[in-house]
Amino acid sequence: MKIPIGLEQLLHDGLIDEVISPLMSGKEAAVYVVRSGGEICCAKVYKEANHRSFRTHARYREGRKGRDSRQARAIAKRTRHGRQEQEEAWHNAEVDALYRLAAAGVRVPQPYACVGGVLLMEMITDVQGNPAPRLSDLELPYAQARDYHRTLIAEVVRMLCAGIVHGDLSEYNVLVDSQGPVIIDLPQAIDAAGNNHAATILERDVANLAGYFGHFAPELLTTRYGKEMWHLYESGELHPETQLTGRFKDSETRADVAGVMDQIDAAREEADRRQGRAPEAEKPWERIGTLYAA
Repeated sequence: MKIPIGLEQLLHDGLIDEVISPLMSGKEAAVYVVRSGGEICCAKVYKEANHRSFRTHARYREGRKGRDSRQARAIAKRTRHGRQEQEEAWHNAEVDALYRLAAAGVRVPQPYACVGGVLLMEMITDVQGNPAPRLSDLELPYAQARDYHRTLIAEVVRMLCAGIVHGDLSEYNVLVDSQGPVIIDLPQAIDAAGNNHAATILERDVANLAGYFGHFAPELLTTRYGKEMWHLYESGELHPETQLTGRFKDSETRADVAGVMDQIDAAREEADRRQGRAPEAEKPWERIGTLYAA
């Protein structure tokens, strides 16, 4: 077994005692079973940006807070140092998300440390103590599929209440231990309040779950949990224990754009009046529009 450079450094520094075996390899990282401090745990070795599928896409970075403005400037300049800072921010995003979600009661692996592009964390195991299988590896009876789906929807709600959207949730990023589903792989997790794509990404995560569990319980394919929970989240009515229905009706009320523009114009004119400014002159295109209308 070839040991990655990142793990060799941790062995040299004494942070891990032994690399036991590779566990799995995905589009973002390779995971190894290691021994650290006498305990069995996982070491997630992140792949370099040019070998990843996400490649820290801008839509996932939007809304993330860096350490300081200096880090943000370095990343923006795309210098070698900036790329290193961006990589560190990508790794730290997963660690931060894991801590926040664990505190919110979401079932995720416990993180231990993130050093040199390697995340040490709890290993999720089955009843026999072996590495827990991924959800994608299981053939589920109807009742269990409904139960796991219900459990994961509740977890997504808790995540959203904690301000986090997974960003790549599917049957491949869920492990199943003796107590049920455990959510993994969060380097692309996004800030629900600070990312303009959050609603779309959340709905895609939830649709992925419906698509998988729908193979075993077809009625789940027509549910609309994503839109329902985002609507409640935006209106401030979503709570960790909220019971969803899976039903959601899109609003049929058409936006009164003209009315909104009239209100904006009225407010602008009132502000001009109070500050003693003359009303804004008619714009050329508005005059042309008036002539054509006549």
